[in-house]
Amino acid sequence: MSGSDNFEAMAAPAQDQRPQSQTGTMRDLDAVYDIPVQISAVLGRATMQVSQLLKLGRGAVVELDRRLGEAVDIYVNNRLVARGEVVMVDDNRLGITMTEIVKSDRGS
Repeated sequence: MSGSDNFEAMAAPAQDQRPQSQTGTMRDLDAVYDIPVQISAVLGRATMQVSQLLKLGRGAVVELDRRLGEAVDIYVNNRLVARGEVVMVDDNRLGITMTEIVKSDRGS
């Protein structure tokens, strides 16, 4: 690939939804689509000493820094990219609905 390739559309829509004018550029990015990424949804955080952690047992409650109903943070490869809400997918599965995309502080 040359340095002049356009990589600004890394989060491209599904292939069937791509604008016709960008089809060539999107085809150049097809190799990127198969790269696995780690996605994490953080419900909240807590800080404690190791001695406190070791005393926790089954059924222990750890108080987090978020309130019920607050947005959860969504990370991709340890980088905050969005916020969302927890939703019930099936009777026993949870999911996250993205409600806000977080703008990057990086200039590139």
